[in-house]
Amino acid sequence: MSASVANATPITETLKRLNLTEAEYQKICVNLGREPNFNELAMFSVLWSEHCCYKNSRHLLKTLPSKGPRVLHGPGENAGVVDIGDGIQVAFKIESHNHPTAVEPFQGAATGVGGILRDIFTMNARPVANLNALRFGPIDGDSPQQVRNRYLLSGAVSGIAHYGNCVGVPTVGGEIFFDECYSGNPLVNAMAVGVLYNNNVMSAKAMGVGNPVLYVGSATGKDGMGGAAFASKELDENSGEDRPAVQVGDPFAEKLLIEACLEAFATGCVVAAQDMGAAGLTSSSCEMAAKGNVGMCLDLDKVPAREPDMQPWEYLLSESQERMLFVLEKGKEQPVLDVFAKWRIPAVIIGEVTDDQKIRFYHQGKLVVDVPAKLLTDLAPSYDRGKNPPESESAKALRTVDPRQSCSDIQLHEVSQWLIALCGSTNIANPSGIFSQYDRHVQNNTVLASENLGAGVIRLRKEDGTFSGKALAVTVDCNARYVYLEPYQGTMAAVAQAVRNLVCTGAEPLAVSDNLNFGNPEKPEIYYQLYYAVQGIKDACEAFKMPVISGNVSLYNEHSGAPIYPTPTIAMVGLIEDERLAMSPNLAEAGLKLALVGRFKPTLGGSEIQKHRTGKTEGPPPTVDLNSEFAAMQSILKMIREQKVQAVQDVSLGGLLVTLSEMAFAKEVGVKLSLSALRAASLTEAPRLDEVLFGETAGTYVVAYRPDMEPELKASCGSGVAFAPFGETVQDFSLQLDEASPIDLKPVKEIWSSRLAKL
Repeated sequence: MSASVANATPITETLKRLNLTEAEYQKICVNLGREPNFNELAMFSVLWSEHCCYKNSRHLLKTLPSKGPRVLHGPGENAGVVDIGDGIQVAFKIESHNHPTAVEPFQGAATGVGGILRDIFTMNARPVANLNALRFGPIDGDSPQQVRNRYLLSGAVSGIAHYGNCVGVPTVGGEIFFDECYSGNPLVNAMAVGVLYNNNVMSAKAMGVGNPVLYVGSATGKDGMGGAAFASKELDENSGEDRPAVQVGDPFAEKLLIEACLEAFATGCVVAAQDMGAAGLTSSSCEMAAKGNVGMCLDLDKVPAREPDMQPWEYLLSESQERMLFVLEKGKEQPVLDVFAKWRIPAVIIGEVTDDQKIRFYHQGKLVVDVPAKLLTDLAPSYDRGKNPPESESAKALRTVDPRQSCSDIQLHEVSQWLIALCGSTNIANPSGIFSQYDRHVQNNTVLASENLGAGVIRLRKEDGTFSGKALAVTVDCNARYVYLEPYQGTMAAVAQAVRNLVCTGAEPLAVSDNLNFGNPEKPEIYYQLYYAVQGIKDACEAFKMPVISGNVSLYNEHSGAPIYPTPTIAMVGLIEDERLAMSPNLAEAGLKLALVGRFKPTLGGSEIQKHRTGKTEGPPPTVDLNSEFAAMQSILKMIREQKVQAVQDVSLGGLLVTLSEMAFAKEVGVKLSLSALRAASLTEAPRLDEVLFGETAGTYVVAYRPDMEPELKASCGSGVAFAPFGETVQDFSLQLDEASPIDLKPVKEIWSSRLAKL
């Protein structure tokens, strides 16, 4: 669209194409005191999009706890930063690239990795780890949709692997989940973690009137045009036409950019820095100016361009990758320019900081944009759709179904077939077919990669490059089925599950970054989900004494009007003070005793076995008791730090028998368990066999220990933390249930190991 054509278009049609409302347009006109020109309106379209200004969620996010004794930088920066002592700080954030992946999976996922890495090194933190949380439609069939789902998954995984491997940052953790609701609208959430030292954080706040503004990195093209606005609307059968809104990434350019930026920051001549992510040059310039209460005057003719005759709005909306905007100290430009020349990265001064708090862009000698920076950022619209929204009757009816009524209990001789079915489920099977494409050990810091674990663990280095002795555990988690059935409880369960993932490695959870993936918030039933999910995060994080220090909101995740399950992905980091004490879940030898620690209340509601047996997701999901969870967490950490246990894992997707099987697979050690002991430990009323073995629960850990340690372990459990022995490890690679015939674990392991790889 050329500017001349756009100006000839009726304003209502232009607003529709730019995803702005009539009321928003009137607000722009009132605050400007005039009608905006098309270049200015294009800037509003991206900065006032949901993706950039969180206009439907901002008021909710403000309720989340964001402060704590370790927090150095919370929400509002490119990434959150926590202090872990010894002069070491950790920056981390999670972000979505859902819509781009739906129309161009390879580049959509690849540039999601590139974008989140820039958020980290813009803070002057060296990226040390990647993670991802993936959601796709079913891939285990031959229908046209399942074939397309496989194409989307394959492209996305290849894109993640390509970018992360080429840029040299290990992918140490992640999760993947399949459900029909993600067909047509997959989710790709990318997390990155970085390390910096002595709180030497680079600010994004522009300061110093007259200071030069430096454009750094790749030339600007027409890729990613209006990507922020594209990410703020629903997908439909015509969304493929939005392919130009998907960016194209170059990981080798990003690797050079990482090294050059970190070196440039070390000169002490850089006042502020911001990556050109969503909304490109528009967001970086406006946000930096607004944060510093200053303005900027920039010349688009000086911006490196990949294509001739680009229009002003094309420069402003382009989301070409691997680009940065710096503010330099006046008179100290040369040391920074020399660094970028050394790395052969384009670096051009395109303007200066001004004192009028306005953003001005010139093109071919003409003023084409003249707008107050804070009108584009701080005065963006915010829509509060009400407190305590009512639940829809259909959702309420779904949650109140008794899951026991949907299917009869299984018999003892059927346990083997259901164990094989669950371990062969795409949601439970070993994701090595995916993880093997990622470099998990580059940089030589990886202690544990979460291919078979809930969390990845990396060593932390001191500023001089030597190992500190500390390690960082990182995880991403969310069971969207639980959130779909009960948004408040389900989201608390996501936070609690992430906590358990870290605790099982011996890490103390420190802080959260959240990625809220939901449908169209303008629909009452979706806003209900969003509202109570945020309440769930708030209450759970307060109970665990964990701040939320960064995050991302991705709304309008719908395809042809059908929403995804509400998926508030929780990213979390935790500290292991002594790397040598990092705990594995693998059962390593026979003769160990097994016990449940914590609250064991298995249910079929929202479980994997319910989905397999009935094809439905219904009933109340597992409930979270935050006090019990916190107490169990402290008990498990005490056991690990005092080296009283040999293996720890939490009971989650698939239930207890799946958890035990996965613990047994690595060393091919068998397990013998007592059903009567498990039934006695269960808080479920008259527990059935399918509930005890395959029901899902919240707040339950399995610990393996040497028999002589049992008295000390019982003493380690705090007040109200249950400790229930139920079995032992055996030499034979099998599962032994009371007097029933042993279940050979070799075929179970085979299908678990190969299922996803074959697909």
